[in-house]
Amino acid sequence: MMRVKVFPFGIFKDWLGSSATTVELPDGASVAELLERMRATLPANAPANCLSGIAVSVNAEYANAAHILRDGDEVGLLPPVSGGAPRAADASGKNADEQAVIALTRAPIDAEELVAASKRGEDGAVVVFDGIVRNESRGRRTLHLDYEAYEEMAVRQMRDLANQALSRFDVRQVTIVHRLGRLEIGETSILIVVASAHRAAAFEACRWLIDIIKKTVPIWKKETFVDGAVWAPGDPFPEGLALEGSGSDTAESPG
Repeated sequence: MMRVKVFPFGIFKDWLGSSATTVELPDGASVAELLERMRATLPANAPANCLSGIAVSVNAEYANAAHILRDGDEVGLLPPVSGGAPRAADASGKNADEQAVIALTRAPIDAEELVAASKRGEDGAVVVFDGIVRNESRGRRTLHLDYEAYEEMAVRQMRDLANQALSRFDVRQVTIVHRLGRLEIGETSILIVVASAHRAAAFEACRWLIDIIKKTVPIWKKETFVDGAVWAPGDPFPEGLALEGSGSDTAESPG
């Protein structure tokens, strides 16, 4: 027999608890077998299709259903995202001489400082995406948001995407900073800065980055409204990452 440690994220914390769980499995068991074991432990209030559209990580890397687990593996249950690792730069922008500046932070994001730090004399354009918390979502008044991440995996994924953008769009520098924890209305949740000699490349890279980050980087948000709280429904994972189906579920929590 072997033991693996299962970490729930996002809405799975409401159903399985916020702490990691150790699960005992036969030697040679797969991710699919682990999911069947976990399905049997879900509470009665969990939707019947709650495992549809999820992804699974093994030791902070995406894994498919056939992946064979080993004793001591760390498995993440990853609902569709709303939003050993390489070292994250701090969010001040002081490391902006690097081609890819990546950070998760619980401090407010200083967009002006990060944009200024990204500029160089050879740049013809700096394109910025500044995602901010608005006061309304799907017809309900928002009080605040709470962001959480599988931090080791999120930093790794963001750095990989930044490097892809650098080569794919031939831009000079990419900065990605994502806020975690409690955010109030009007605060920045994510800032993406792309510096390039040419504006077209900078626009394309910035648009591609925010779209792919919202689908693949394991960061989730819980929206608190005047009449309750809900884990935000995430975008479906790209083909090949989701283990079952393509849907996502949203569940209410006490306000």
